[in-house]
Amino acid sequence: MENGKDEQVMTGDNREDAGEESFAALYEASLKDRELKEGEIVKGEVIQVLPDHVVVDIGYKSEGTIAIDEFGKGQDGKPAIKIGDKIDVLLESCEDEEGMIVLSKEKADKLKVWDDISDACEKNELVEGVIVARVKGGLSVDIGVKAFLPGSQVDLRPVRNLDRLIGQKFEFKIIKFNKRRGNIVLSRRVLLEKEREALKTDTLKKLKPGAVLPGIVKNITEYGAFVDLGGIDGLLHITDMSWGRVNHPSELFSVGDEINVMVLKFDPESERVSLGLKQINEDPWTHADEKYVVDTKVSGKVVSLTDYGAFVELEEGIEGLIHISEMSWTRRVKHPSKMVAVGDEVEALVLDIDSSNKRISLGMKQVEPNPWTLIEEKYPVGSIIQGRIRNITDFGVFIGIEEGIDGLVHISDISWTQRIKHPSQLFKKGDEVEAVVLHVDPENERFSLGIKQLSEDPWNRIPDKYPPGTKVKGKVIKVTEFGAFVEIEKGIEGLIHISELSQERVEDPRQVVKEDDEIDVMVLDVDPEERRIALSVKSLQLAKDDDYQQYLERQGDGRVSLGEALASKGIDVPGYSEPENAEAESAEAETASEVVDEKPADKLQSSSEDEENE
Repeated sequence: MENGKDEQVMTGDNREDAGEESFAALYEASLKDRELKEGEIVKGEVIQVLPDHVVVDIGYKSEGTIAIDEFGKGQDGKPAIKIGDKIDVLLESCEDEEGMIVLSKEKADKLKVWDDISDACEKNELVEGVIVARVKGGLSVDIGVKAFLPGSQVDLRPVRNLDRLIGQKFEFKIIKFNKRRGNIVLSRRVLLEKEREALKTDTLKKLKPGAVLPGIVKNITEYGAFVDLGGIDGLLHITDMSWGRVNHPSELFSVGDEINVMVLKFDPESERVSLGLKQINEDPWTHADEKYVVDTKVSGKVVSLTDYGAFVELEEGIEGLIHISEMSWTRRVKHPSKMVAVGDEVEALVLDIDSSNKRISLGMKQVEPNPWTLIEEKYPVGSIIQGRIRNITDFGVFIGIEEGIDGLVHISDISWTQRIKHPSQLFKKGDEVEAVVLHVDPENERFSLGIKQLSEDPWNRIPDKYPPGTKVKGKVIKVTEFGAFVEIEKGIEGLIHISELSQERVEDPRQVVKEDDEIDVMVLDVDPEERRIALSVKSLQLAKDDDYQQYLERQGDGRVSLGEALASKGIDVPGYSEPENAEAESAEAETASEVVDEKPADKLQSSSEDEENE
């Protein structure tokens, strides 16, 4: 029995040994069955988290380690991994020098991404990614691995500023995939085209004139904005954006703005859509007549300047013109910019309105009293004013009367006697002068002044000082084909007609006298109204042949005398009588008639008038 028991005990120990051996055999067999290969992704369980690495059991005879850096960090700043987590890892090496297997989670993740991307490409599925950088020819996108998005595949239209897309997340379609080379090419445009076609079908059902649709501004040009209505674009022209003035569409819109627009026109064949924004609201000119009555005071903002005036926006869509002539009562405005600038707020009076042609005439000066209405009372005709010369022209000088009001002294009103070719001979800008008020015309804003009127007209005394028959000495100042002009005192000159230069017949006055000659002459006639004096050398010569007084008192026998001949031509010589000699008388009368017929009496004019005619 004892021997039997011993046999039985020995049999039990043998069984335990045999069990351990069989378990080890089975474990070895299971490892052989798995046949883990380096470079393969396997499942593992985290069994220990240490400061610098994580221990992972993948069901192999030894555990593997993974650097702690390969695990991301949570919100608390600690590694986002804990004991018991199931993870995919890459078996890099079955055993290192320490007998541990080498694993990598980071490489496993990358390989897994490539597998996922490959599956998505085969199944024609979309992938999601973030645009991370701009590269040559397009953009770099992170879809788990780096992929390339060509610039032509970013949007339906070329995108000028690709940098603005960096950091944005989108869905993409894989259009090229090469795992061996690590090359992935994406497209966003393909998705947008597909979406656009779906939207277009729905939008086409709604497109009809008068329909108001929502849209997104896609592009802006100088002439308008293109609006995406949903699969189809429409043009919102700059003239249809606002009832008011729009210099450039960018003043109202930016790319990406969501707006409501009205369909103005739609061509199904070409799929062209014309849109309007201002048509959604009523035209403000519809009630402009009621709102902007003539003589109403209004205010607005200057929106534009031209050479002829300034345009003022009274409200959106309604502008009025302030003509340059309506800007100031007194200032001579050469350009509107001298009075206002774009953006200025101004007040004006409505002068006229034509709503059918959408025009409003405004006056800025009418807001203030017209100073010209007071000028006539303040400066009556005949009063003397004093002021500085502000401007000199060919025809006269302008004297400043008040701020913005000038008076004109015409060149003919500068001197009674002096021959003036240009006012600058006597005056210069800034000179202080006195003048007499001659005429005030408030309606035409004209103020006439005279300087010569400050003194008496010397021609009022000339007839008394130089009666016909008076002998005087003078200086020849000009010789013409019909006679010579002689100055008998400063500023006073007379004409010696060619017939009065000599008793002999004269063909050319220059053969008898020349300029600057000092000669004696006789006064034949004085006309103060026309400011003319007729002089004669011949009559003085004839008077020397007899007593001067007798010469004046002699009477003719009824035949035509020199005096009568001259008188018949408009030259009156009181007290003049003919010589007794009939032959001399006849010859004298004949000569006078011939010469006077050749040179009419209206040739007896001042040298200044003759000069102007020449």
